[in-house]
Amino acid sequence: MIRVLIADDHQLVRQGISLLLDKAEDIQIVGQARNGYEAVQMTSEALPDVVLMDADMPRLDGFEATRIIRSSGFPTQVIMLTMLSDENMQQKARQSGAQAYVLKNANREELLAAIRTIRESPESRQ
Repeated sequence: MIRVLIADDHQLVRQGISLLLDKAEDIQIVGQARNGYEAVQMTSEALPDVVLMDADMPRLDGFEATRIIRSSGFPTQVIMLTMLSDENMQQKARQSGAQAYVLKNANREELLAAIRTIRESPESRQ
């Protein structure tokens, strides 16, 4: 079972992603964070396998939240979610420690594939 935390400042987005992933038999939603600060806090408590992290959030943006999560020694991996298909954003996501970058206009199968792929990566087994 892949434990997933959803971090996005828009409730409708969080709920929509949750509904899409809830139908997958190998995914368990362990929480929903409204901002980067909550994402860090909930990661330390729930220890999800994967955080779906919105890039642009209040209190602490997704890039800084990802840096904190990745530098804290948690085995959690991060998929950065954004509306922008921009090379600079992708580079910033990688530099912050995100293992994948998925556009919010991706379909369910693309999101599931990203989650499963980073969970199967050698880094996730360290």
